Amino acid sequence: MANAYTSTGSSTLGGTAGGAGLVQKAYDRLLEFQLRSEPLIRSVADKRPAKLANPGSTVVLQIHQDLSEQATALTEATERDSVAISTPTSVTITLAEYGNSVLVTRALELFSLADVDPAVANIIAFNLAGSIDTVAQTELRGGTNIIYAGATATSTATITAAATITSANLRKAVAKLRAGKAIPRKGSLYWCGIHPEVSHDLRAETTSAGWLLPHQYGSSQDNIWAGEIGTYEGAYFIESPRMYNATDGASSARNYRTILAGKQGLAEAVAEEPHVVIGPVIDQLMRFRPMGWYGVLGFKRYREEALYRIESGSSIAS
Repeated sequence: MANAYTSTGSSTLGGTAGGAGLVQKAYDRLLEFQLRSEPLIRSVADKRPAKLANPGSTVVLQIHQDLSEQATALTEATERDSVAISTPTSVTITLAEYGNSVLVTRALELFSLADVDPAVANIIAFNLAGSIDTVAQTELRGGTNIIYAGATATSTATITAAATITSANLRKAVAKLRAGKAIPRKGSLYWCGIHPEVSHDLRAETTSAGWLLPHQYGSSQDNIWAGEIGTYEGAYFIESPRMYNATDGASSARNYRTILAGKQGLAEAVAEEPHVVIGPVIDQLMRFRPMGWYGVLGFKRYREEALYRIESGSSIAS
């Protein structure tokens, strides 16, 4: 056996004895992508223009105000004076261009071990959805109705890791939404977007009699949202790491934004729906091919009374 023809002269493959150079590395041609979270915020925008008068860079939506109630009985021989109708409240959505692109080279396509185009198209499509979702969330989380978690927190700057979300915070937010006549989004339930590290604290506090999973409270499974984890205190919860959080407080603790929304909390106007774009090859040697996405749209909070934000820390903040 000492003179056998082997790939190596030792127990390590790829050595210099025998069949030196015959044993090579093997590469998997299937490319994987980074771990991703599903975009979900844009779906909260359920108010859109219905009858645009003309194209424009801004879209103005109007909300009529109701008349004051009159509970005084009419007098038979006296004419009741007419009252003026209030000026409608305007909500202006500013449209903006959004997009991103990459250049795929001829050399890359020729030399790459894996298929380039499907991978690039996948990356571009996810970047489109995620970017627009972030634009929508930036507008959504800027609402004026705020509840600060914790016993001592009174502002964003005073949120600490110990200021965890509680059932009382949720009860208050739901009560305020109902008091403001906000229309629930699913049956009698409001939408609640929550970060997993905040959801951890909430579910650690609630009892099994309080928290209900989707299959426990829904008579039909047709309208279960992606990421939906259950219902509690008048809201159904969508859990996602995309929910905004940042170390923007004076204590340097991570501040999480949990958002509750009723119908028409967020409005959207679209001049051109975001879509993937394959650009023309225009360089002299036709080596560069652009791929990207482009869209023109805007978001604006439509009914502030349909939105509440809970700012909190988390006991397991990353």
